[in-house]
Amino acid sequence: MHRVYMDANATTPLLPEVMEAMRPYWLEHFGNASSIHQHGQKARTAVDQARETMARFFNCHDAEVVFNSGGTEGDNTAIFGLLHPGDHFITTSIEHSAILQAAARMGRFGVDTTFVAPQPSGLIDPIDILRAIRPQTRLISVMLANNETGVIQPVEEIGRIAADTGIFFHIDAVQGAGKIEIDVRRIGCHLLSISAHKMHGPKGTGAMFVRRGTPIEPLLVGGSHERRQRAGTENVAGIVGLAKAAELAMHSLDDGTIYRLAQMRDRLEAGILQLPGTGVNGASPSDCHPERAQRVEGSAVAFSNGMPGATGLASETWESKPIPRAANTSNIWFDNLEGEALVIALDMKGVSISGGSACDSGATEPSHVLLAMGVNKNRARASLRFSLLKTVTDADIDHVLQVVPAAVEHLRALSPVAAGTLG
Repeated sequence: MHRVYMDANATTPLLPEVMEAMRPYWLEHFGNASSIHQHGQKARTAVDQARETMARFFNCHDAEVVFNSGGTEGDNTAIFGLLHPGDHFITTSIEHSAILQAAARMGRFGVDTTFVAPQPSGLIDPIDILRAIRPQTRLISVMLANNETGVIQPVEEIGRIAADTGIFFHIDAVQGAGKIEIDVRRIGCHLLSISAHKMHGPKGTGAMFVRRGTPIEPLLVGGSHERRQRAGTENVAGIVGLAKAAELAMHSLDDGTIYRLAQMRDRLEAGILQLPGTGVNGASPSDCHPERAQRVEGSAVAFSNGMPGATGLASETWESKPIPRAANTSNIWFDNLEGEALVIALDMKGVSISGGSACDSGATEPSHVLLAMGVNKNRARASLRFSLLKTVTDADIDHVLQVVPAAVEHLRALSPVAAGTLG
């Protein structure tokens, strides 16, 4: 059976170049990067070179790159490392669970959190962030690209708000990394988290940008690794793999790969939307409120024009153009069926997709992201995420467009929703 993997936002396979770059550091160059003998120094050189690559990826100084285990650790470090009892934290109601659960834990220690809701389009209005600020506000955290809808947030405008008010700003860039050019100087953030396995690197490895002078307490303490910002023997092979994946990602932003990926995504959408009772969550400009767009005209939209890798960019007002999304992501609703049943049916036909975040798999409740956008529960349950690999082919798209209509038709005929027996 021809199988098509369209769950890239859950994880991606190692590219062959990444595998080859990592291989020597499992075998010949296995030394501890903290050791002073030759085995250790070969490992240290590899880590230092990887740090230089990641500094180019972030557009920061080498000393501002901290290697860790991935996005969850980076998000947790930003929250646990900066917030103290009595502080106020601002984030959004559409963040990854690594942010939401960390905020809930901090609430038990006297940190109050404001969760800013998105517009129906999935965009966060920077004005709502500004309105949420209190004298006690210490940290703002907003994701770069949403993991379920792909909607790209106006992080540059939020960065300016944070700078003007003297508040620390963290970005969860796990889903944006490798799809959107990251420039921490232009964005103006203090902290930014990424994970290697979302961009064809190894699982269990990630990196943070930590701006010099940011008074963050390390999440892990022990040895003097990572300039005492993250204790623990470095995962040299993983770090090398992350750097190689980042290098390849930077090339893909320049060589037309991301543009081609967006075209593939758009062709997939166009084909699926020929089915009745379907639509895209997070792509309709008519969901934006004109009066809110006018209040931020020339601010949040300026971010869209300057963020390479974003597709469907707003240029004048938010309602005049499609919502900016990561090039590979489409969240589509199928009325009158259960999304989980369609995931299983398509898997049996060789197509791997998901109902949302892989970190929430097994959850019986509909997506918190879609509910926060105002999508009703039935439609949220009937929404599926198609997230394409950069290596997707025309044959892959053709296969998916061949099997989806038949699966949808079959399930709708059996669905209690269609029969009117499911509330």
